[in-house]
Amino acid sequence: MIATPGQLTQRAEFYYQLSQLTAAGLGLVPALQQLERSPPARSYREPIQRVLRQLAQGCAFADALLRAGQWLPVFDITLIEAGEKSGRLDQCFRLLAGYYTDRARMARQMIADLAYPVFLFHFAIFILAFLEFMGSGHWLVILLGGLLPPYVITAFLIYAGQSKQGEAWRAWVESALHPVPLLGTGRRYLALSRLAAALEALISAGVTIIEAWELAAAASGSPALRRAVLAWRPLLRAGQTPAEAVSASRCFPELFTRQYATGEISGKLDETLRRLQAFYQDEGSRKLHAVAQWVPRLIYLAVLLLGAFIVVRFWMRHFQDIQNAGKF
Repeated sequence: MIATPGQLTQRAEFYYQLSQLTAAGLGLVPALQQLERSPPARSYREPIQRVLRQLAQGCAFADALLRAGQWLPVFDITLIEAGEKSGRLDQCFRLLAGYYTDRARMARQMIADLAYPVFLFHFAIFILAFLEFMGSGHWLVILLGGLLPPYVITAFLIYAGQSKQGEAWRAWVESALHPVPLLGTGRRYLALSRLAAALEALISAGVTIIEAWELAAAASGSPALRRAVLAWRPLLRAGQTPAEAVSASRCFPELFTRQYATGEISGKLDETLRRLQAFYQDEGSRKLHAVAQWVPRLIYLAVLLLGAFIVVRFWMRHFQDIQNAGKF
């Protein structure tokens, strides 16, 4: 259920080795056979064998991944499908390797930064419950009321963040996180980065503009972008340019709109999309790194407030006991 930093690093290593082998001219099947012999983790050996069996039966790589079970997220398979159709699987693997390397680094940073404040938070809750117990108060209510909500919220966020959820659920999560500072913007920027990368590869490979946009939108992992792009099909077939459709859509920032229109007019759309992919990748990663830094600080603040509450409550009860003893 939880993707640990180690698992994310293993997936990054899997894609990195695939990118290196395919870029060196090795075919996809020999590259997978090499990884089967020396996988990044033992758990990869069996899924790779299933994929190889599907490829031996004549399946395309993306179809083989789908038939191999829920081994990889839908986002990865969709992006791989775009890379397969464009003939740029090595670049697609490199992009996924960088993506999972960045996620592993953020996860490690988050865990390291959260360890101490989470310990302090639990310690403060247990101290408060102990004081209630000594005062014959409702210590169990304090204990459950302090620990249960954070655990429920954490479990919900883990469940909501699973990439294996249906599109309707992912669309709801996306709309719920949209107004969240830094987090919502960072997620949108990374989705735009994946879209730009897939679109550049597909257009350069000669895929038709309508199919390229639809595949790229699916590879972005954003249900909102996918719905917006699918709604363009009748307009594009009627003669509207993608730049006009992007400009009329509210899903794309002004920078993306301007840059895409300039690239379309100048005939240098491939260079423009590469710049957009790099820009939104850097900006999205920077914002998510900021989230990873601010979450522990917010927990520290909560612990400080809880500690202040415990101190004030203790002294108020102490003075109340003195008043009761002296009958003031």
